[in-house]
Amino acid sequence: MGHETLSPPKAGRAREARPGTGRGPGPGSGSGAGIALAAVLLTLLILPTAVTGAGVLLPHIGRDTHASLDALQWVVHGYNLTFASFLLAGGSLADLIGRRRMFTAGAALFTAASAASALATDVHLLDLARGAAGIGAAALLTSGSSILATTFAGPARTRVFTAVGVATGGGLALGAMAAGVLADTLGWRSFYGVHALLMLLVLLAVPYLRESRGAAAAGVDWPGTVTFVSSLFLLMLGTVEGPQWGWGSPGVLGLLAGAVLLMVVFGLVERRRPHPMFDLRLLRNARLMALCLIPVVVTFAYVILLPLLPNYLLVANGSSSRAAGTTMLLMTLPILVTPVLAGKLIKRGLSTRSVFALSPACLTGGVAWLATVLRPGVGPAELAGPLIVLGVGLGLNFGLVDGAVLTVVAPESTGAAAGFLNTLRLGSEAVAIAAAGSALVNLAEHRLRDGLQRFPGYHGDSGTLANSLNAGDATGPAATLPSELQPRFSAFLAHALTDAWRTVLLASAVICALLSVAIYVMLAERHERSGRPDPASTP
Repeated sequence: MGHETLSPPKAGRAREARPGTGRGPGPGSGSGAGIALAAVLLTLLILPTAVTGAGVLLPHIGRDTHASLDALQWVVHGYNLTFASFLLAGGSLADLIGRRRMFTAGAALFTAASAASALATDVHLLDLARGAAGIGAAALLTSGSSILATTFAGPARTRVFTAVGVATGGGLALGAMAAGVLADTLGWRSFYGVHALLMLLVLLAVPYLRESRGAAAAGVDWPGTVTFVSSLFLLMLGTVEGPQWGWGSPGVLGLLAGAVLLMVVFGLVERRRPHPMFDLRLLRNARLMALCLIPVVVTFAYVILLPLLPNYLLVANGSSSRAAGTTMLLMTLPILVTPVLAGKLIKRGLSTRSVFALSPACLTGGVAWLATVLRPGVGPAELAGPLIVLGVGLGLNFGLVDGAVLTVVAPESTGAAAGFLNTLRLGSEAVAIAAAGSALVNLAEHRLRDGLQRFPGYHGDSGTLANSLNAGDATGPAATLPSELQPRFSAFLAHALTDAWRTVLLASAVICALLSVAIYVMLAERHERSGRPDPASTP
């Protein structure tokens, strides 16, 4: 999940429960409101850790389950895929059956899936459990915001959604470190076990949550949901399997072609549905598209590092899981304070558009800087600069984008716009993490292939070795060689992986730079044509 924030309920469709109606307390009243707030905030603290902690756990899971490296990747990808795919459908279903019921179902599913993850002895069962947890997370995210919005009003609501940003940032900041500490001390299963226990506390708070439904909920757009989820699944599967099957293989080409075909079908279906999951007319709004591209920049500069960089530190530095997770705090802790800085800059006269320009600039510069300093044995002091800049870049737009999106569309389209933002945000994360992982494997394999002849005692192939390195395991392959050769072999592996990382980081910096320029131009477009102030470019 990376860095997602909650969006407001759907304007024009949401009917808030009135004080004294339904079950639970009135808006902002009594201890019930406090319990509801605590339950949702605890949920938002938990969900991001499932993404940021996953990369740290992979080496431990691989050693324990003896999983194939291909199956091991889906521990991360399965959660990301289902989380991203079911957001829009989850919002529609919450409107139909009730937000509290949806929240309860999501919490129950996430709890059960986390418990199953902790108990799984087969990696394929673990992959299925993580996919189920992603569905539960989507249900929790889509319903939790509406529950808070119907429980609190006025200034209290503003303070509550500020707390939402802090809780989500806290989950991002602590996930990798918590996973590392738990994996090194109690084993990787304890990480998912803690998730299950904490979510049980959330379930105990369900009786205090308010129920509300959409005023004219038309039901779930199942044709749109099925075609969208299937398209995203085929795209991710093709991206993940590209290095394994070969990018020119019929299987991979078929998967990618199927993804494109299903996305076209999705567009045709949505144009003909009376109540589509997504209103395609929003794509014509240049300012909305610009704002929705900002999380894509975050994805390529920041989010791809969350599950993948800890594995690099395990291989290139010989770090423990705990040390790798602690290093990641350099890029996650700034999220807790930088949003306050962004607010102060705007209050002092800096336009929101300028803040949105500064944020991608920091992200682009940070990822380019990281490419220049990354090397085997790199210490926290050298990593601090680029990682902190990346954290500042994310913090400058953290939550601000969600609010700005609501100012550039008609009031009746705010729900659809917020849903599109979160879907593009999480969808880009799911695909980009898979693509970055595949690129690292591909590039590392080419570099390993050229140098393995220097180690005739190693009998594995370069493809399997590249997969092992990207999963954070260099000790297993090195252990197959005589002890006197292991240090030189480990250094060779670290340098090959570093070369692959530098290439991926520089490519990410180029993508981010191009998107940043496009975002700045698109946000200025209407203002320059009409001469009128633009809500997305003025404080």
